[in-house]
Amino acid sequence: MTTAPARNQTSALPRSWWWGFLPFAAVSAVHVGARFANAAEIAEPTKLALMPLLAVAALWGGRHSRRGLPTALLLMALLFSWLGDGAGAFFPFAPELPVMLGSFGLAHLCYIWLLARYAAVGPFPRWALVFPVWWLLMLLVLWPSLGGLAFAVAAYGIVLAGTAATAARCRPMVAAGGLLFLTSDTILALRIFVPEAMPGWTSALVMLTYCAGQGLIVAGVLRGPAPRTRTQ
Repeated sequence: MTTAPARNQTSALPRSWWWGFLPFAAVSAVHVGARFANAAEIAEPTKLALMPLLAVAALWGGRHSRRGLPTALLLMALLFSWLGDGAGAFFPFAPELPVMLGSFGLAHLCYIWLLARYAAVGPFPRWALVFPVWWLLMLLVLWPSLGGLAFAVAAYGIVLAGTAATAARCRPMVAAGGLLFLTSDTILALRIFVPEAMPGWTSALVMLTYCAGQGLIVAGVLRGPAPRTRTQ
């Protein structure tokens, strides 16, 4: 059995593939605007609508494609992201931050598998070396404030950087999404553990970069190369 070389093909998508992103984009704009306006009564429910709407966009955009493990991994990443978004609401009996870290950690593992196996178009670029440096710098900055969560945060940082690094192997849209996701969680970590250094408006910036990052990853995966095939 021989393995055919990977081909950088673009999935055949209908011209209307991006229509499914319109509800996600609209609710994202409302949510981020509510964050800037400190309107929690709007921000909280719209936050829980984001990932389901992005899942709808993914299903709509890929509705003519053959579904399988790539689709399952993408939807699982969005499901775990949704659970992370609503950790306090969905698991009121558990400490919110560990549940959030665990949920998003699983989401990142799904993304790493998906991007490495089905969306990568080349090797790791040299500039991806910035991600291990980012991890070390974040630990240096946050470690005094982490307490008992130190090792959990360190482990989460590895998978977060892993998603961004794996996204760097993909088309530019996915790479940009990975960077924005990393930016979002970086700002969030500083808000949680070094709150005195972060102004209030950074809450909206967390969600702006998060929504843009997740949306670009999903859109880039939909438009990305077809899965690698094996031939006899």
